[in-house]
Amino acid sequence: MNIPANLKYTKDHEWIELNGNTATVGITDFAQGELGDIVYVDISSVGKSIAQHEVFGTVEAVKTVSDLFMPVSGKVLEFNSGLEAAPETVNSDPYGKGWMVKVELSNASEVEGLLSADQYKELIGK
Repeated sequence: MNIPANLKYTKDHEWIELNGNTATVGITDFAQGELGDIVYVDISSVGKSIAQHEVFGTVEAVKTVSDLFMPVSGKVLEFNSGLEAAPETVNSDPYGKGWMVKVELSNASEVEGLLSADQYKELIGK
């Protein structure tokens, strides 16, 4: 299971990569594996400010639909439009081409409360 050390994680299985005041957000390798084959990603929050822990979209797999929770408060700048035609990219490359949104942080201190890779591994029992 891939859990990159350079990312931060949530208990809800989202990952976040910081680049200055902008963050890229997606779901973890563990999450995509639990969901199974992803068939649709629904993100309608572009341009909206979303508080930490609020739902910013959903991901639909063959077996279930799961909410996506914002790891940090911020404005959703961009949705990975490549997921419209190929949602299965989240399964094959969750930390690369399978990213979901880019967010402008409104409270950078919230990042300090996120999990490190080691803490996330402990959470999922890996």
